[in-house]
Amino acid sequence: MPSFDTVCEPNMVEVRNAVDNTAKEIGTRFDFKGTSAAIEIKDKEITLTGDADFQLQQIMDVLLSKLAKRSVDVRFLDKGDVQKAGGDKVKQLVKVRSGIESDQAKKIQKLIKDSKLKVQASIQGDAVRVTGKDRDVLQDAIALVRKDMADLPLSFNNFRD
Repeated sequence: MPSFDTVCEPNMVEVRNAVDNTAKEIGTRFDFKGTSAAIEIKDKEITLTGDADFQLQQIMDVLLSKLAKRSVDVRFLDKGDVQKAGGDKVKQLVKVRSGIESDQAKKIQKLIKDSKLKVQASIQGDAVRVTGKDRDVLQDAIALVRKDMADLPLSFNNFRD
């Protein structure tokens, strides 16, 4: 039976490149000279460090522009709260979202079930597998999920005939 997987996976190589380019720009920009402005990535967490909230926002703006240039959807980022980091420094943790959360997966599954399309959706870990007997019906399911779940950066892979 034809099937496809609905997943939420960023291109981590491009995210890492965007963070590296942001760090390079922070090092060369005049308004960041002599400050504690920095950005680093570990696994799927990006840490922004600066002297004030305004500086963190500037670093975030640079990061978002670098991600956009590399065709990475900015909806993958979950911004954390700004925290004091000793002295007059502040830091912010930004998580890179990967995988579909269980409540979102259930929402996608319910959406497909209520659509009356002749497909079945099943949750497979952090992905949703959709199977049907015809390729055209699967393409209709993809269009439906794209339209109704616009707040998630979904991609569809593993399409089999």
